[in-house]
Amino acid sequence: MFNPANPLIVQGDSTLLLEVNNPLFEDAREILASFAHLEKSPEYIHTYHLTPLSLWNAASLGWDAEQVMAVLQKYTKYPIPQNVGSAIAEQIGRFGKIELVREKEKLLLRSSDPVLLRELLKNPATRHFASKMEKDGSAEVSVSFRGVVKQAFMELGYPINDLAGYVEGAPYPMSMRTEGLDGSPFTLRKYQDYAVSAFIGSTAKPGGSGVVVLPCGAGKTVVGLESMTRLSKKTLILVSNITAARQWKREILNRTTLTEEEVGEYSGEDKTIRPVTLATYQILTYRKSKDDKFVHFDIFNREDWGLILYDEVHLLPAPVFKFTAEIQARRRLGLTATLIREDGRQGDVFALIGPKKYDVPWKDLEKQGWIASARCVEVRVDLPDSEKLSYLSMAPKQQIRSAYENVNKLSVAREIIERHKGEKILVLGQYITQIESFGEEFDAPVIKGTTPNPERDVLYQKFRDGEINLLILSRVGNMAIDLPDANIAIQVSGTFGSRQEEAQRLGRILRPKANGGQAVFYSIVTRDSKELDFAMNRQLFLAEQGYPYEIEYR
Repeated sequence: MFNPANPLIVQGDSTLLLEVNNPLFEDAREILASFAHLEKSPEYIHTYHLTPLSLWNAASLGWDAEQVMAVLQKYTKYPIPQNVGSAIAEQIGRFGKIELVREKEKLLLRSSDPVLLRELLKNPATRHFASKMEKDGSAEVSVSFRGVVKQAFMELGYPINDLAGYVEGAPYPMSMRTEGLDGSPFTLRKYQDYAVSAFIGSTAKPGGSGVVVLPCGAGKTVVGLESMTRLSKKTLILVSNITAARQWKREILNRTTLTEEEVGEYSGEDKTIRPVTLATYQILTYRKSKDDKFVHFDIFNREDWGLILYDEVHLLPAPVFKFTAEIQARRRLGLTATLIREDGRQGDVFALIGPKKYDVPWKDLEKQGWIASARCVEVRVDLPDSEKLSYLSMAPKQQIRSAYENVNKLSVAREIIERHKGEKILVLGQYITQIESFGEEFDAPVIKGTTPNPERDVLYQKFRDGEINLLILSRVGNMAIDLPDANIAIQVSGTFGSRQEEAQRLGRILRPKANGGQAVFYSIVTRDSKELDFAMNRQLFLAEQGYPYEIEYR
């Protein structure tokens, strides 16, 4: 039952501590990821937590409480606290208590405990979803509520098992190339194949909808393309911006047998629907005012898509993107580098897209050479002497901005740029006036939200071609930029304590380097300020992935 030589300690607060230097570490880690959330993965002890969401995710993939307990008992050093077993049984038992099924044209909520369902439907958050109670205790739900009803029940602690199925979608022949149009040979990496297989499923374990989590630079796009070609259905790909749409199109044409005429773009700049169509979240949710209809949504809802692919799916729970989740009758694949959200609404992705089908620690892929190794360095600087006293009398918001826009950061950035002369450097910031001042100081191009897309594309290409080695980027640089040779990032300001942004910015420099070199991620932070508190929160993600932080003082 338990053995002091085992690698696992199960604690009464549902925390799991896993020893890295134990012979059974690899076996235990692989299976723990199926039902526990990895919180920290530094060098010697990995910390997991049995959360309701991680257990519901496991239940959706076929795990029961007895199987989870059997794994814990196999690897534990010491007796498992009794309350942990009770909590596992309670949470796993909640998944599937309520089912969503289809009978002919009706969408029904059904439960083996009709009294429970009736009481849940009395809640103010759910009472307006059920239009009619059936004699057998089930409740009819409008098809248009299929997404939001799952969200509401999730928040009440009873995640719905969606068994209403998916439309097949129109078939469309396509396949992956063994050699890209650019002449590069192509084979699927083992972990990418695992990710695709986990999403597609098998006869024994049918697939459905869900999320694949992989680091930036690890080939999430390839996972999406392989999934799309295996299904060979008309596909809608939703992306965060036009730059991402153009990058996806380049990869589609390079890696698959699809041609230019078969790939459409539906955005603010072009509105062409083809068998495979790329659309931005913004255009899909556009309306003239908050009371008007979504102008473009019906176009996508009428198309016979067999797959909807969500790039950067962690963006979905934001209110402006939530409406896209109403396409619930289609098979859905979400791709992301991290499901972390500072608002704590990771559960929305589970409810609206599906369970996490595949995940892998960043450091594992680094060891295998699939992403670059990286150093993380925090450089702490003082405010100018002339500002230190006035800083103390500022309102909190003014203090934050003053710390972020500390002019002493310029000289530190100059020193770092000189240190890495000849390398590919990105400077990443939050405030437009700040990044513009950096652009002027270093005579470097600045890309921000108002920069026209054609101009952005030209600058990105010049960076790839080596014509320029330094780019200054606002928040538009956080995601969906394919700059494989970038190896130095200098973060000068950010979105407060956002771990998600920290993950995305580190990801900008993690693509494997042709020379095998190491990436370096610098954060310049003002000492004795609120920014330092935010920086420590942002570092949590890096610590969880096993990246130590070095501290330098100026």
